[in-house]
Amino acid sequence: MRILFLTNDGGGLYSFRRELLEAIIKSGHKVYVSFPRGNDVSRVCKLGCRYIDCIYLERHGKNPLQDIALVSRYLKILGKVKPDLVLSYTIKPNIYGGIACRIKRIPYITNITGLGTSIQNGGILQKLTLSLYKCGIGKARKVFFQNTANKDLMVKHGIVNNNIEIIPGSGVNLEQHCFEEYPENDNKIIFTTIGRIMRDKGTNEILSAARIIKKKFPSVQFQFIGGFEEDYQKIFRQAVRDGVIQYAGEQPDIHPFIKESHAIVHASYHEGMSNVLLESAATGRPVIATNIPGCRETYEEGLSGIGFRPRDTRDLVRALEEFINLSYEKKVEMGRYGRRKMEKEFDRQIIIKKYLEEISKVQGREGHYRWDYMKD
Repeated sequence: MRILFLTNDGGGLYSFRRELLEAIIKSGHKVYVSFPRGNDVSRVCKLGCRYIDCIYLERHGKNPLQDIALVSRYLKILGKVKPDLVLSYTIKPNIYGGIACRIKRIPYITNITGLGTSIQNGGILQKLTLSLYKCGIGKARKVFFQNTANKDLMVKHGIVNNNIEIIPGSGVNLEQHCFEEYPENDNKIIFTTIGRIMRDKGTNEILSAARIIKKKFPSVQFQFIGGFEEDYQKIFRQAVRDGVIQYAGEQPDIHPFIKESHAIVHASYHEGMSNVLLESAATGRPVIATNIPGCRETYEEGLSGIGFRPRDTRDLVRALEEFINLSYEKKVEMGRYGRRKMEKEFDRQIIIKKYLEEISKVQGREGHYRWDYMKD
């Protein structure tokens, strides 16, 4: 079969779906990938994928003419590749790639990695976006959801029917994010935040909470890892000068930073399923995260993490102080509990198996694929 992946970011495709790409290729299928050109093209192609550039795709763009151009681009890609199946991820590929697949009558499988700000904030923009979703994913062969809340909202609005299934996010590679022993002591606690630096990731709340915590616990360190998606450069420069935070920029490998941390802080307003939290828990680090869908599934309150309300600096400060005041032994046990939870519920091979089963059905046979390829 010829299988085409549509997504908005090659980095995410490589980081969270590399093993799936490898498994599909190993099963004998030809894999094509399409996303905006960037530094990740060579890495994906080295896996054996064929790359097709996707111009007109801006992740946060709101120009309707550009979105129409994106549908046209997808139609051209489908005409060129002639795929037997399309797998789509992220909002615009799901919507506009789905519309193109419906026009071309090509079966497609959609993965809802998050619904986005336009739906979360409600109003007229929510209604418009839901209408677009219905056009895009309404005829998908299968819609994978990463949390129950996203699924329930789509069912409530009649976007999807019975062609749905919940999967544990993108899962986590338990070998790549291996368990690491907890730091030897917690005299100098390091809180690390990893991800895109933008308002909806709770950047404002973490910065405010860091200033409050530093006054009461001067030895505590806050570090940020990730690229700027909104204009926070000036604010960050000042916070670094004030000694409130450390900023490590974008990093190709976050595992060493998770390893040296005592806890990971994630203040996002909305998620499909937080990969950062999965990777942190797999490494054996407690998480302090918003208690929203897509985050709360990744930890057990008081056992492997501490939750707090989104957009609430005071509650974040409460959660941080609660963690700081825990005994060292309790922090160690929280990390171990998180690792066990990842092994039981979020192994990435669970997702790989689900996809290969769906591909098998599209191919017209129910034969079982080998999906334990990583153990060869």
